Amino acid sequence: MSVPAKTKTGFLDSLEKSPATDIFLKGLWRKNPTFVQVIGMCPVLAVSNTAENALAMGLATAFVLLMSNTLVSILRFVIPKQVRISCYILIIATFVTMADYAIQAMSVELHKALGAFISLIVVNCLILGRAEAFASKNTVETSVLDALGMGAGFTFALFCLGAVRELLGNGSLFGIAVFPASFQEWVVMMLPAGGFFTLALWLFIFNAVKRAKQNKERGKALP
Repeated sequence: MSVPAKTKTGFLDSLEKSPATDIFLKGLWRKNPTFVQVIGMCPVLAVSNTAENALAMGLATAFVLLMSNTLVSILRFVIPKQVRISCYILIIATFVTMADYAIQAMSVELHKALGAFISLIVVNCLILGRAEAFASKNTVETSVLDALGMGAGFTFALFCLGAVRELLGNGSLFGIAVFPASFQEWVVMMLPAGGFFTLALWLFIFNAVKRAKQNKERGKALP
């Protein structure tokens, strides 16, 4: 027995409008830290020369963001306001150290490729900003959803840049050749300038899709 279309649509609408889904999708799409807020750009441009590096940095940042948001939310009534920033940085640095050792244990080559940018997660304004602006003012459950959304959005953005740069700059994806041997590699994509070119391209695509959606919604609202 098929479910009526109205019932399906109503379920999807209610899912999209639910507070939990809204908080998650906010970081993933509407307020994506890279493509909308344009924050935490140092690792975005520095380590996104390959898909593997980009994905590893994104997941490491997402882990630190999730754990720090959770702990800050738990301790929000305990941490004195006068030293809250110092406490947040101490919490973030603890989880960054854990992520650093975990990456080094899994792959020494990957750890060398990411270099000092793993340690620089401590001063990533995305993580400290979410701790100060959100986790310190909301419940643990809400803070976890916010961290998952923002972390997924940051990882998604890094992977988009890394995949394009590796494909065009090396003709491969995750080290696996995608294009034939006759493919002329775009060396510039593996250089720092390639990060700026690729970021500009993705910002253009992201804003074009967002603008098209807004125009569509505006057209539906007209009588």
